[in-house]
Amino acid sequence: MSVVRSKICGITRVEDALVAVAAGADAIGLVFYAKSPRAVSVEQAREIVAALPPFVTTVGLFVDIERAELQRILQVVPLDLLQFHGDESLAQCEGYSRPYIKALRVKPGDDIAALMAQYPSASGILLDTYVEGVPGGTGLAFDWSLVPAQLPKPVILAGGLTPDNVAAAIARVRPYAVDVSGGVEASKGIKDAGKVRAFIREVRGG
Repeated sequence: MSVVRSKICGITRVEDALVAVAAGADAIGLVFYAKSPRAVSVEQAREIVAALPPFVTTVGLFVDIERAELQRILQVVPLDLLQFHGDESLAQCEGYSRPYIKALRVKPGDDIAALMAQYPSASGILLDTYVEGVPGGTGLAFDWSLVPAQLPKPVILAGGLTPDNVAAAIARVRPYAVDVSGGVEASKGIKDAGKVRAFIREVRGG
């Protein structure tokens, strides 16, 4: 069985980023979306990224951001990967000289393979829970049986994952990676070190 990667998203503090890395996280996520309780400023993000050791992927999460604003952020924060979590078209995801992943919010009746095919240049597709009017971070899981067994891109599974259910989610979906934010928090934007360690331990099979 292949190794499942893990991303701890919604990092707002250097100490939480370092806890995630020490626990074995492959990536950390920084939210550049002002309406999120986990949003970071450019200055916060730069400080967090500067504190990280090598071989940790830094991911910036964006929701329908203006191109000029994203380019301004990239001039200041050395992000490795872009995550588009809004209603971005293929053209809006491309052109930043960075690989990207596109988030899809899953609901019954969706043809996930067809939706994925709209983003042929994506490095992977993140599957999250659909909640009307909310781009992500709902803390709710979707029906994992909706995910087809064979998909054309690496799948990053998100939405309501916790240390208690992530092993079952991996067994059901067989994703390339899992992405957690609220499921390892003490409060919004503040990670719980014990939960972070427990989550990654479960991802790695205990």
